[in-house]
Amino acid sequence: MAKLNKSKKDKEIYWYTNKKGEKLWMYRHKYKDTLGNRKEKKKSKFESEDAALRALLKVKSDLLDGNIKQVEKDQMTVSQWLDIWYETYHVNWKKPTQILHKDIKDRIIKPLLGKCVLKDLDKSTYLRLYINKLSEKYAPSTVKAYNRIFKMAINAAVDDEILPRNRFTKISIQEDRLKDNFFTAAELNRLLETAKDFSNKTTYISLLTLAYTGLRKGEALGLQWNDIDFKRKTITVNRTRDSEGVRSPKTKNSYRTIQIDDLVIAQLKKYKIWCKERKLKYGLRLNDDDFVFISYQNGNPVSSTTINYALKKAIETAGLKKITVHGLRHTHATILLNKGIPSKVIADRLGNTPQMIDKVYGHVLKETEDKAVQIFGESLGL
Repeated sequence: MAKLNKSKKDKEIYWYTNKKGEKLWMYRHKYKDTLGNRKEKKKSKFESEDAALRALLKVKSDLLDGNIKQVEKDQMTVSQWLDIWYETYHVNWKKPTQILHKDIKDRIIKPLLGKCVLKDLDKSTYLRLYINKLSEKYAPSTVKAYNRIFKMAINAAVDDEILPRNRFTKISIQEDRLKDNFFTAAELNRLLETAKDFSNKTTYISLLTLAYTGLRKGEALGLQWNDIDFKRKTITVNRTRDSEGVRSPKTKNSYRTIQIDDLVIAQLKKYKIWCKERKLKYGLRLNDDDFVFISYQNGNPVSSTTINYALKKAIETAGLKKITVHGLRHTHATILLNKGIPSKVIADRLGNTPQMIDKVYGHVLKETEDKAVQIFGESLGL
């Protein structure tokens, strides 16, 4: 360390010369933490005496206000805090939430903001480095989700008294409606007719089930044969499954039993026979607690990747626009809404709340309402 020379303005301000011969300033302030232990806060490389003095006065002010953690953690990076946040709070989250938050923390937030000093990150920098960059690659709904998770981490830093407030509470992100992530009834028929001709029976039955029930992909992957009541024509959602294993459904509303029509029942009966034959080929028996959708290659339960590929292949063969597997859930909802089915009924089928249905599919509801008004007027002939 270079020789320190005391300032005339404050006894805790010093100047020194670096290796380049530049005169720089620093402060060194002694204080006691909450446990009464002696500590020292110091910072160097100020280009002027006044800058060092202003920083020192800020430290003293924070300490007098009891903001000791803000002083001690003033050089903590976003990356460092995210790791602390996750390690502290992940035990309170369900496994899917743990996986999601860890992935977004490591894959999305850290590469863009990780090197920023937490206390110095301002709103404009956040918008420029994070929100604007994400908006170039992702849909607004995804950007909104990533923004929400970052705000959770910041709120935790405020609760832990590392930050005085959350600067990112009023970030405006353009809402996207469903865009084109759903099929019309005619497009869905075309998709399913195409998939029906595939030799892989699982492709057709999985897509048919998803489209006719509105199940989430994980819920469909978690279906077991004992969840299907062929006599009452119902499917019960008891679990969800993905690459991390089997877990409870997403929400309390996700536990549900829904009616399915004769077409789906008939196709599932045929598929069950095919599954028995397929598993027998590999020396396996079909049990009631077996997962419904299996691979034709080995008789084992299919993965999320298999469902994604099944839809992609069917779309390409049918010459349709691209949608996601979740788009089949949107398709189910929008077709019902366009037929005038109440939000409450659709919410029960999807495992959502009527409020969520109204929020997500509000524009479809408006179109249905406009159509209803028009039909009523025309029926009176006035």
